[in-house]
Amino acid sequence: MKMTLLYLCTFFLAQTSVAMADDPGKPLAPEEYFDFWLGEWNLHWYQPDSSKSTGYNRVVKILDGRVVQENFVSHSQQQGIPLKGMSLSVYNGRTKKWHQAWADNQGSYLNFIGRLEGDKRIFSTSRSGPDGRLIMYRMVFTDINQDSFTWNWEASEDDGASWQLHWQIFYQRKR
Repeated sequence: MKMTLLYLCTFFLAQTSVAMADDPGKPLAPEEYFDFWLGEWNLHWYQPDSSKSTGYNRVVKILDGRVVQENFVSHSQQQGIPLKGMSLSVYNGRTKKWHQAWADNQGSYLNFIGRLEGDKRIFSTSRSGPDGRLIMYRMVFTDINQDSFTWNWEASEDDGASWQLHWQIFYQRKR
């Protein structure tokens, strides 16, 4: 009887925790800002010539659920080979900031700081352009639903006063 009662209490508490985590009115904890991204995703985007490109992204939690690992693969050619990249994202409770490191097979390595801004999730960074001027870059996750969202790669050369869209990817959860 005690075991049955203990099991029922544990089951009830687990269901209550799940329901509370899925409550759309409940504010997200900072550690959950990028949980929407978890899963396997089919991707598509349009090249400047209007041709459609596709890819795949697998996003999982690793290291005791504390780190979000992204594994991106483009099915189209860039610089003669398909773009493949990986990122590691982690919430630092001490600094209250998200951090992401991105590396790819094209030789890119970028460090980002992440945040929540309204209903958008954003990772941003900056680096010097060819002429030495500082250029700000950001990834903006928008239109977030359970099975889809939009990812924008944007740049600003005026300290964030205006942003230019350079790449837009449409994510659809893999079934």
